[in-house]
Amino acid sequence: MIRKILFYAGIGGLILFEFANVYFIMPMPGSQRMESLDAAYFLYQWRWVFRTAFGVLLLIGLLPAFRTNKWATCASIAVWAVAVYMFNFQMAAEKMFYQPTVLLMIDSTDNKVNPDKLVLGIERNGQAKAYPIQFLGYHHQVRDTVGGEPVMVTYCTVCRTGRVYSPKVEGKNETFRLVGMDHFNAMFEDVTTKTWWRQVTGEAVAGPLKGAQLPEIHATQTALREWLRLYPNSLIMQADSTFSEEYADMDSYDIGLNRGKLTTTDTLSWKDKSWVIGIEVNDKASKAFDWNRLEQERVINDKVGGQPVVIALAGDGKSFFAFERPDPETTFSIRNDTLFSGERSWNLLGMAIDSPRQDLKKITAYQEFWHSWSTFHPHTTRY
Repeated sequence: MIRKILFYAGIGGLILFEFANVYFIMPMPGSQRMESLDAAYFLYQWRWVFRTAFGVLLLIGLLPAFRTNKWATCASIAVWAVAVYMFNFQMAAEKMFYQPTVLLMIDSTDNKVNPDKLVLGIERNGQAKAYPIQFLGYHHQVRDTVGGEPVMVTYCTVCRTGRVYSPKVEGKNETFRLVGMDHFNAMFEDVTTKTWWRQVTGEAVAGPLKGAQLPEIHATQTALREWLRLYPNSLIMQADSTFSEEYADMDSYDIGLNRGKLTTTDTLSWKDKSWVIGIEVNDKASKAFDWNRLEQERVINDKVGGQPVVIALAGDGKSFFAFERPDPETTFSIRNDTLFSGERSWNLLGMAIDSPRQDLKKITAYQEFWHSWSTFHPHTTRY
């Protein structure tokens, strides 16, 4: 009798463990609003200990349970097998989202990407490349080199966060896999140390390197057309035909009309799924700017943590740029995608048109959902 109970305790423990191992790091009811990151990391790192312990209980009680009721025993094993398959091969993040099998970067002459699509644009050491958000949103990460430097281009559709990092960890290029998410933000694990890294901040949040930081690389979100106007020699990431169906599901994400509850947009201001532009200064002060207001005003002159800033929206209504203002008294207006302050003018790269020595300093600004910015910048202010 006791050994039979051990069988059901073992099989129940195995099923419960497989569920818990996925629940805390995937968007299931309630899971993403819990402070469960440490528990998720513990369960994953000790997964084979849990599986072995419950497996031993199962084996000890297998024969007594089978002799008592072979159909119940077989049914229990079948349920466990289904749970293993579902939670490890159907619901595991790394089995749902893959990096491109072939990364094809071509120039504008042969480009097949719609020029109205949003891209994350990077310029390093004289080379420019553009990565369509429609593709990044499925892959979650794309590895490449820009201007001779390795880059890890990431995107989380549930937070609407695009970030680019140097993939170097402790001085060497690292490989990462998608683990799942925490507080609705994608989580990566490096292969060498098994540390978990948060996509939105690049911070190591669990594991041996907890507290470490991936160096962020400046990126600009624009429509491809605008990016090519600013960087006509840029290379553009092309669709990988292996993932045509997945890309098709992301076709309307750019404009906020994606069908998924977690990725659609609220057109009202300051709702969880409203768009904001977020700016952080010196890793301390942060401020969020309502996208609807930016659309109305086209240019916003303000301060973040005492630093005068300006945010400008291009005429396409999609491409935005942020710069430091030289001083609080200098304010900007925008006409024909040119910034003006008094008699002076600048293009949307911040390059002075009338005085080469007075270029504007770029600021990294992010478009993301309000729930994401407010979660990861809990002390943020609003414009």
